[in-house]
Amino acid sequence: MLSGLERVNGVGLRLVVVCAGWGVFWGAWSGLLPAIKDQLGASTADLGLALVAISVGAIPAMPVAGRLARGRESLVLAVSMAGLAATAVVLGFISEPWLFAAMLLVLGVASGSVDVALNMATARGERVTGSRLFQPVHAAFPVAVIVAAPAAGFARDLGLSTAAVLGCAAALVLAAGAAVVRLPLGDTVPDPDKKARPGRWGIGVVLGLLGACLLIVENAVEQWSAILLEDYLSAGPVLAAAAPATYMAALTIGRLIAQALPALTMRTLFLIAGLGGSAGIVVAGLATTPWVSLAGFGLSGLTFAPLMPAILSDAGTRDTTGAVVTTVSVVSYAGFVISPLAVAALTLRLPLSTALACLGVLGLPLLIPALRRSRAG
Repeated sequence: MLSGLERVNGVGLRLVVVCAGWGVFWGAWSGLLPAIKDQLGASTADLGLALVAISVGAIPAMPVAGRLARGRESLVLAVSMAGLAATAVVLGFISEPWLFAAMLLVLGVASGSVDVALNMATARGERVTGSRLFQPVHAAFPVAVIVAAPAAGFARDLGLSTAAVLGCAAALVLAAGAAVVRLPLGDTVPDPDKKARPGRWGIGVVLGLLGACLLIVENAVEQWSAILLEDYLSAGPVLAAAAPATYMAALTIGRLIAQALPALTMRTLFLIAGLGGSAGIVVAGLATTPWVSLAGFGLSGLTFAPLMPAILSDAGTRDTTGAVVTTVSVVSYAGFVISPLAVAALTLRLPLSTALACLGVLGLPLLIPALRRSRAG
């Protein structure tokens, strides 16, 4: 039997490795999208339409994975990571757009399953070890993306093919997934027929909707921040590319700060996110210089950062079956689906800078739980 400290370190570190491996794939993927577009001979619009298939595959897969992972979190997480690695390898060799879109559905299934299983494993890890794990685990993802995206671009400059780069990413994903095989999460297996107490599903939906507010902004920054700096603020390509990297780096820093300050309550985190996150995205959108815009993106990422892990941790304490964590994961993921549509709709009438600033309104719902006298149980 592992000692308490060994279990904390072992569980936390191995989950961090998995989250980092997941981030490596998505970082490499973002860095390879121009090459993939050329590989398919697709237009930007066609590629964008095909990428929607990832969300189409992920959303229905997430509740199924959540159901399968109850009491088997480490097994489902390891299998999901293996599926993600296998899909990455196959994608590197596809040149037919229709087949590529079909494989993106599979990619969505694999990544969505990783998302849910990782959150459930982390929630159970917190219960078993008594330690706070969500903040450091989720901090690993943006770091991996920041490293992997330029690394993929550098590999392309060296002449490596898309298949070779995806193969390398797949090997890292597979190795990371192996880290959670036989993860020590205790011997108690929840009854598969046990359901969350009445009302817990509704709490999961509410928490998930609040999380979706954060993820709508996050996705918008990832997709549009570089364009904002380059097209509207006359920044060079390197400075423009620093915008999403600044946001992702701020996510990591914010989560590590929250981990170092356990006295921060949920109400405080909601208040910080509601005020700071909103102010940051408004400043970023309406700034007249690239550096002020970067500061706004950094403020938004820093103050939004701890809230999503904290929401998931809170969900994990409400129900030992993992049903609430699954609900939060699925509902909040809808933010990634809504975000491109929301920004696209806003830009029909507004310039991109104003459209991004309008997303500051998503901080208002976060102030509701912050201003309540006590957190709902």
